Amino acid sequence: MKPVARNILAALAGVVFGSLVNIGLVNIGPSVVPIPEGADVSTMENLRDSMKLFTPVNFIFPFLAHALGTLAGAFVAARFAASHSMKFAIGIGVFFLLGGIAAATMIGGPLWFIIADLVLAYIPMGYLGAVLAGATRSKAS
Repeated sequence: MKPVARNILAALAGVVFGSLVNIGLVNIGPSVVPIPEGADVSTMENLRDSMKLFTPVNFIFPFLAHALGTLAGAFVAARFAASHSMKFAIGIGVFFLLGGIAAATMIGGPLWFIIADLVLAYIPMGYLGAVLAGATRSKAS
């Protein structure tokens, strides 16, 4: 397979796999950490209005979803890219960071969570995914 095609597929696979991990953890979260009584998360507006009922524990799974989704996606992209593995992994981190910024803008949340999420869950996890995939080592030709 040509390197350009392989790199494009690696990036797409990273986005898809990272998104699946993210969605899976977001869906599992309420069964592990119940949603506060009286909170309605059925729509974006209701979720935004219910944020005041959430405690710090309720933000564990959203953070894990963002961080582990980015880590998984970056790992996949870096592992399967034909070249520039670190750049692809960081690119996945940037992609998910943009999604995190959009979510913070639309949904909101406590400032401490937004800062922690945007600073810790995306670019650092993209870098870690690259390191775990061996992107710091040169690929054999």
